[in-house]
Amino acid sequence: MSMTGSAGVSVIPDPPLRLRTKLAFGMGSAAETIALFSLGSYALLFYNQVLGLPAWLAGLALSISLLFDGFSDPIIGSLSDRTRSRLGRRHPYMFAAPIPIGLCFFAIFNPPAGLSQGLLFIWFTGSVIGLRIAMGFFHTPHLALGGELSHDYTERSQVMAWNNFATWVGGSAISLIALTFFFKATPEYPRGLLNPAPYFPFAAFAAISAVLILLASAWFTRDQIARLPQPPRDQVAFSPFEFMKDVTKVLSNRNYLWLLIAYFFLSLMTGVRDSLGLYMGTYYWGFTSEQLRFYTIGSFVGFLAALYFTPRLHALWDKRSIIIASAVGLTLLPSSGVLLRMAGWMYANGHPFLLPVQIALSSVNYATGAILSISVMSALADVADQNEVTFGVRQEGLLYSTRALFSKIDTAIGAALAGIVLTLISFPEHARPDRISPDVLMRLGWVNGPLTILPGLVAVLFYMKYSISKADHAATRAEISRQRNLAVDLRVTAGQ
Repeated sequence: MSMTGSAGVSVIPDPPLRLRTKLAFGMGSAAETIALFSLGSYALLFYNQVLGLPAWLAGLALSISLLFDGFSDPIIGSLSDRTRSRLGRRHPYMFAAPIPIGLCFFAIFNPPAGLSQGLLFIWFTGSVIGLRIAMGFFHTPHLALGGELSHDYTERSQVMAWNNFATWVGGSAISLIALTFFFKATPEYPRGLLNPAPYFPFAAFAAISAVLILLASAWFTRDQIARLPQPPRDQVAFSPFEFMKDVTKVLSNRNYLWLLIAYFFLSLMTGVRDSLGLYMGTYYWGFTSEQLRFYTIGSFVGFLAALYFTPRLHALWDKRSIIIASAVGLTLLPSSGVLLRMAGWMYANGHPFLLPVQIALSSVNYATGAILSISVMSALADVADQNEVTFGVRQEGLLYSTRALFSKIDTAIGAALAGIVLTLISFPEHARPDRISPDVLMRLGWVNGPLTILPGLVAVLFYMKYSISKADHAATRAEISRQRNLAVDLRVTAGQ
């Protein structure tokens, strides 16, 4: 069956992707999340509360690494877009990156003994920079691969939905395993995350797991290489000048620019929230490591709902509407627990209903965040189609990586702000939950609750400017088919 775009050109749809391909692609994000979730969730707490590095220095180390990583991502994206090899544009990097990723991750949680605070800061900063850059050589081509796997408006959302669900699998699995088997409570350490001993075996397990799953994702998607786009044969090789031309093309697309700016403000909000997540769970809500692992129930419900509903929502409405609605939800809902406590409508710490209520709230929070992520990642593939019509080249690598740059710059600011906030509110090092001043906890709640809503609301305003509809996408795909058919006809004519 063929479809006809608004330009009147017959477009023959690609055959549906097999579930095996979607799962193999998603596996890569599961492994990425094992490493990056562990870094984001445990590294600040480990260096600050276990090793005694001041919070502002630990936050600064994470921020510096994000800036290095963010600026390297677009270079990797442009390089990948221009790569021509028998393994295609994406897979050479996906096969090369996993082992360096594993080594750098292990180094983060195993600094040499006896380092001064200055050397500990340097070790932390250097090893995290190494991890993030190595991860960029997998993550950027991998996301670009996801944008290329399907040209269908809704199937793209299915690909990204499985990818998003895989991030939950990776993050939840490593969290559940860590809190159940490694950071168990002991008489000396009732809060197992404050025990230094488990970090060595945990890092070894997580590193090996990530390496094996990353390699598996690259291996089981290699059968798609033959049907994926290659750079034009006459395309100029990568150079700093050509890189800047590529960036100019990407940023000239207004729809892409609105998504970037919105994501900048959204990442500022989530960067602070994520960096303070374990502080909130451990100190503000008073949960043990064993209780914190039950948050995986809420995340499972949320990500599973997003996996099921997002493609169906995109079949009914334009992605723009879903992006705006889910961005509003992600902005307001994660602060709801703190706001309810401030209003006197939340259970006290230790109450048996507190944990179930928090899990229920988290399930809705995770669902809205996952729907937003899937929708935007799918929309970026639609933007890539627009740029092909305009410039005649596919730029998925640069499109996804430049977005990551904005995210990482802002997450870096968020991580630094989190460290600064902990210092400003006089949050103690080596803190015990039962000995922290209520005033300190109240200030922590204010930062993680009402104050983080503001940048999220700004993000919503910019998401409202995005304008690609289903009809626009159909017309774009028809024009791409017309241009490609014309190019084939010209080559045939030239060869006669």
